[in-house]
Amino acid sequence: MQLTLWTYEGPPHIGAMRVATAMTGLHYVLHAPQGDTYADLLFTMIERRDARPPVTYTTFRAQDLGRDTAELFKTSVAAAYARFQPQAMIVGASCTAELIQDDPGGLAKALDLPIPVIPLELPAYQKKENWGASETFYRLVRALAGAPTPRPAREPNRRPLCNILGPTALGFRHRDDLIEIRRLLDRIGIDVNVVAPLGASPADLGRLKDADFNVVLYPETARSAAEYLKKSFGQPFTKEVPLGVGATNRFVAEVAALAGVDPAPILDGPGSRLPWYSRSVDSTYLTAKRVFVFGDATHAIGIARMAARELGFTVVGLGTYSREFAREVRAEAAEHGIEALITDDYLDVESAIRAAAPELVLGTQMERHVAKRLGIPCAVISAPVHVQDFPARYAPQMGFEGANVLFDTLVHPLMMGLEEHLLGMFREDPEFHDGVGPSHLGGTARAVAATVAPAVTEAAPILLDEPVTITTAPWAPEAEKELKKIPFFVRGKARSNTEKFARERRLPLITLETLYDAKAHYGR
Repeated sequence: MQLTLWTYEGPPHIGAMRVATAMTGLHYVLHAPQGDTYADLLFTMIERRDARPPVTYTTFRAQDLGRDTAELFKTSVAAAYARFQPQAMIVGASCTAELIQDDPGGLAKALDLPIPVIPLELPAYQKKENWGASETFYRLVRALAGAPTPRPAREPNRRPLCNILGPTALGFRHRDDLIEIRRLLDRIGIDVNVVAPLGASPADLGRLKDADFNVVLYPETARSAAEYLKKSFGQPFTKEVPLGVGATNRFVAEVAALAGVDPAPILDGPGSRLPWYSRSVDSTYLTAKRVFVFGDATHAIGIARMAARELGFTVVGLGTYSREFAREVRAEAAEHGIEALITDDYLDVESAIRAAAPELVLGTQMERHVAKRLGIPCAVISAPVHVQDFPARYAPQMGFEGANVLFDTLVHPLMMGLEEHLLGMFREDPEFHDGVGPSHLGGTARAVAATVAPAVTEAAPILLDEPVTITTAPWAPEAEKELKKIPFFVRGKARSNTEKFARERRLPLITLETLYDAKAHYGR
């Protein structure tokens, strides 16, 4: 087991909790030790839900291990049913409780409760959070959707009917994506039968079989359940995830084909601002910008495609922590002429970002911290995220409006980076340095500005470059000054190249001439 400060995914019972918290009328009894209730904070503090998760913990203590922990679990199940009166229950063990092998499923079955009780077997030491969410949703669908039956033909004059599968609690923009996709389907002429897990009850899962097909928005959570529904009820499901204008057009065409309707009226995203900007003169600033993308498989693949095809970026890094989808990510990376990074170690991701020297990082909250240390602009496009990535405003990522949000998400860090670079370039100019006030306010403002200039200068952001090793030659002041004129998003690469150039030639000092020689050498 590897010790780490951060993890991209929690244990699988957290995934089960995301499904249970998303639904209504479902209760989760978790066999877990005292102190394992920290997961409540994920929903009430980070996602800012107004109610705690529907989870009952057995909270056994050290002294309980010498007694009957099985009886403690049965008592907790019975008490949870009596208190909450759910339509269905799921039962399982946390990673710690898994070691004592109390068999939560068998113990709950022995109580003979008058509701469905679905046991979960989530191997905490082999699997992780997204797998846990997928397995939980699959088990619920399998238990509650009813006996497999052939799907009857659609009645004449009835609008096509679909289910939307995948959104969960603590999902990155799932709430807003769902609103956008429902609007999109309605404009195509398709009705929504059930959305699950988010907002669904156990009774709703019994109605899944009534739909003509399924829309899978988040394969990490819903693909297993969708495959089961296809096998049991003959319901096809979508493969395209609508991230970006191009992908949304393909998604519209796909659902229209499944529904037998005409997609033409809403293709090409009326109201989307991304296509016209990509064709504008201003967008040439973005062309061939080097971007590194990392996150869950769905967002990493979709946003890498959008960045390359719709904004003209060059994808120099692509990876995921979702090992179950490694094949799909590797295939997408090959399309960009690079090798995929499949890892759940954020230090490996940091090393890959350093090596790729991108001008923009698109990732999780971990990559946000990494990019800050490296002085590279960053935008968060995937879970895991923190509270600031659950905005109170409407901010989807999917659909045509989602393309607008993604356009802002991807472009703004680069634009602000350009502004910071220009400020740095003019910092020592006699007309524009920090000690000069705005010209339209006159000399008084200039005098006041001059008195605070030292403090302003000291508070200026410090951009961290790569650490200097013991064997690296020192920099001459004029060379260091010239290095600072290089745009901050490639300054680290310029520094490392120059230092490598100097080491290879055993130069005792990096001068201005060394900097220029290194630039010429690596520019060939």
